[in-house]
Amino acid sequence: MRAVQYTSFGPPEVLRVNDVPTPRPGPGEVLVEVRAASVDAGELAFRAGKLRAISRARFPRGLGTDFAGRVAALGSGAHTWSVGEEVWGLMPHLTFGAIADHVTVPEQRLARAPENLSLLDAAALPVSGTTAMTALTDKAGLVSGERLLVRGATGGVGSIAVQLGKALGAHVTALAGARNLDWVTELGADVALDYRTTRPQDLGHFEVILDVVGTDLGAYRARLTRGGRMVAIAFDQDRILTSMVTMGLRAALSPRRMKLFSNNPSPARIAELTASAEAGSIRPVIDTVYPITGIAAAHERLETGGVRGKFIIDMRL
Repeated sequence: MRAVQYTSFGPPEVLRVNDVPTPRPGPGEVLVEVRAASVDAGELAFRAGKLRAISRARFPRGLGTDFAGRVAALGSGAHTWSVGEEVWGLMPHLTFGAIADHVTVPEQRLARAPENLSLLDAAALPVSGTTAMTALTDKAGLVSGERLLVRGATGGVGSIAVQLGKALGAHVTALAGARNLDWVTELGADVALDYRTTRPQDLGHFEVILDVVGTDLGAYRARLTRGGRMVAIAFDQDRILTSMVTMGLRAALSPRRMKLFSNNPSPARIAELTASAEAGSIRPVIDTVYPITGIAAAHERLETGGVRGKFIIDMRL
C-alpha cells in the first residue's frame, strides 16, 4: 500500500510516498481503508525537526492524524464495528500515519461517519472538530451570551470554533486576514476584523479567547474580563520550545485564566462530533483537495499561511 513517510527532518521535500506492507489489526484494533485524510498544520514543526527534543519516534515517520474510510478487517476482540461500515477517527494520541491507503487503530478511536457527509468531506473534521469542542466546552466552559474571540479564525480549528461558538449562543469576534472577513462572517462570526490592522488594545473585552496563533499571548490575555478564560492551542513557530515553556508556566500560575491541552478525544467526544455534524451545528471547511503525491505541495502552502479550513488528501486521486 501507499503511505506518506519521511526519513529525515527538513523542508516539505523530505516527504515521500512509499510502498509499505498493509498493516494487520492487532487485538482490539480495526483496519480501515482510508478514503481521505486531512493535512494537519500542527505536524509542520514535527517534520521540520523543531520538536525533535521531545519527539522520540523513529524513522521512517508517518504523517496524518485523522481520516475517514471504511472498515476493512477486525482484530481479535474488536466487536464495535462491522466490515464495510463507514467510519471516521483519529490515530492514537501523538501517533501519525493516517495519510496511507490503510491504517490500524484501536476501535475506541473511531466513530460512525456522519450520514449527511461524504467521506471526503468528513475527513476535514475529526481533529479540528474535537479540538474546538474540547477547547470551548470542556476547557473554557463557554455559555450562551458570552463574548468569544477566535484568533486564527480561518484555519482548521478556528473555522470550526467560529461555527461552534455561534451554535453555543456566544457573540463571536473573529480575527482573520482582510480577504477572509466576509467569508468568516458567513461561517457565523458576528464581528470579523483584520488581524494585520487590529491591535489587541483596539479590541473590547471577552469572557473567552481561543488562540490558534501562539504569539503575543500576554497582550491578548489582557483583553479578558474578570473571570475570563483563554484557551491557547498553538505555539510560536519561530521559538517553539521557549513558547511551550512560557505558556506552560502561565497556565500553571493562572490555571483558571489560562488553559492548555493536547487534544486526545474520548470515544464519546468523537461520537458527539458525529451528532453535531449531522445536526448541522458544524460543517467541514475544505480549502483544497490534493492527491497523495501532492503532500509536499500541501505542506508548502500551509507554511505560507492564508488557508481557509483544511487541506485534504483524496486517496482515490
